[in-house]
Amino acid sequence: MLDLARRHGLWIIADEIYGQFHYAGGRAPSFHDVMAPDDAILFVQTFSKNWAMTGWRIGWIEAPPVLGQVIENIIQYSTSGVAAFMQRGAIAALEQGDGFVAEQVARARAGRELVSDTLLATGQVRLAKPPGAFYLFFGITGETDVRKLGLRLVDEARVGIAPGTAFGPGGEGFLRLCFARGEAQLGEAARRLAGWITARSAT
Repeated sequence: MLDLARRHGLWIIADEIYGQFHYAGGRAPSFHDVMAPDDAILFVQTFSKNWAMTGWRIGWIEAPPVLGQVIENIIQYSTSGVAAFMQRGAIAALEQGDGFVAEQVARARAGRELVSDTLLATGQVRLAKPPGAFYLFFGITGETDVRKLGLRLVDEARVGIAPGTAFGPGGEGFLRLCFARGEAQLGEAARRLAGWITARSAT
């Protein structure tokens, strides 16, 4: 991808929001690992995921110095005025938040294992354990209309899950489950889903 961008003079916008939610250890692979100083890459970051500051709507962009004034002008007319306490909280997260991020990642890794193993045990689910982030896409054998399936699961299993189609054409046949939750809540949801899948196959 980087070679293609270089050949054609293209800019790359690299979304590294889930960069630290990587279960193989350390951060996920990045353009930082292979880029040259003059490569045209914008790195987009947020505090929402790694530091659980969702709703604060605060983040940052890493960009070549030549774009400094352009970005400053954009910010001035679109997102300037971030509250001072939020800015201080963001700085504290960067300077003192490594332990919190490690706890977040460990909890999500445990959640991934709990949900994946519970659903796979039914023998009627297809999924691949994700190597990063904290969402699981999975399909249930024989279920193709995931929008209707999502509504059924709310009514019949008492679990709310987003249909994969809400995230683009590649989501057909899949549901999207967030496993960044506490063990008790996540375990109950996984048991309800597995019970519903098993009961459905028995009828």
